[in-house]
Amino acid sequence: MAKVAESVKKGQPQLGYGMTETNAFGPANRGADYTSRPTSTGRATPPMKVEIRDENLRALPVGERGEIWFFGPMLIRGYWNKPEATAETIVDGWLRSGDVGRLDDEGFVYVEDRVKDMILRGGENVYCAEVESAIYEHPAVHEAAVFGVPHDRLGEEVAVAIRPNDGVSLTAADLWKFLDGKIANFKVPNHVVIMNEELPRNAAGKFLKRELRDLVAGGKLATVSR
Repeated sequence: MAKVAESVKKGQPQLGYGMTETNAFGPANRGADYTSRPTSTGRATPPMKVEIRDENLRALPVGERGEIWFFGPMLIRGYWNKPEATAETIVDGWLRSGDVGRLDDEGFVYVEDRVKDMILRGGENVYCAEVESAIYEHPAVHEAAVFGVPHDRLGEEVAVAIRPNDGVSLTAADLWKFLDGKIANFKVPNHVVIMNEELPRNAAGKFLKRELRDLVAGGKLATVSR
């Protein structure tokens, strides 16, 4: 990002974070802040307030991951003729984003995953985006989608579907060896699916993780487990 900012004089990179429910208002990151923190969406602009909360709606301290919540006059009042959805999304004037993130000690917001993509394994939270990021560091990986599959004792276990680069061989054992020490052991996928075709996506280009989950849980995809 520093190279982009230096070479493009008439335009500077910036990043904004908003949604329909906030009327597209939200944290913004630009200028020197963006150059020094390119993975942050920036700080909230007053009068917006941001909190990171746990599953019990308690505000979390700096650096801890949780769901991002917004507060301010820019929020919608509710969804048209959908009182249940409104009650679930807006609580005491605060709006839950559905995104997982954290705040640093200067108030910069970092968006790291979607709540619905979080895997709860034996009481431990596993963020799919974090695991996918580690897997994509492997030079043989072309596509990777991490998702949870049901487990009787743990609730869920971590699984991944991978499409290797064309002409490259990749095994589950290769992946496990590569991830050893890169991420915590409980985050390493216990179930690995190697696919030779493109992973299923929706019209927006997002992986169909629910479909992959159902196929693995139903034994309809060849899976290597440890």
